[in-house]
Amino acid sequence: MCGCWQVIAVRRERDDLNPQAEEPSDVIGYYATSLAASEMTDDELLEAIRGHWSAIENGVHYRRDVSFGEDACRVAHRSSAHALATLRNLAIGLYEIQCSRDRMDANGCKSWCRRMTVSKALTLLRS
Repeated sequence: MCGCWQVIAVRRERDDLNPQAEEPSDVIGYYATSLAASEMTDDELLEAIRGHWSAIENGVHYRRDVSFGEDACRVAHRSSAHALATLRNLAIGLYEIQCSRDRMDANGCKSWCRRMTVSKALTLLRS
């Protein structure tokens, strides 16, 4: 049996890093879970949500910024930025596939991507 048993609202106080910014603002994040209310306490649910976002920030987002300099990219056209994000995700996915197959001869995603060509990437996608 599956379904949504709980909807959780988490209130966060957001501080803008801009010195001219106004007062901190409240941001509400909504989450849905199939867990029954008796399966986890409020603190356990909050920890699961924090863990989820921590994994995202320390995983793919960190890799996209460190390996590909995504935060420094100044592409302004929306479809171009979307295409670049898609290519970055594809490169990370191919790298992870190679790591899981123990076929890695590079010391990290960045150096591996420098040696990757389109023909090599297509071969990996087919295998």
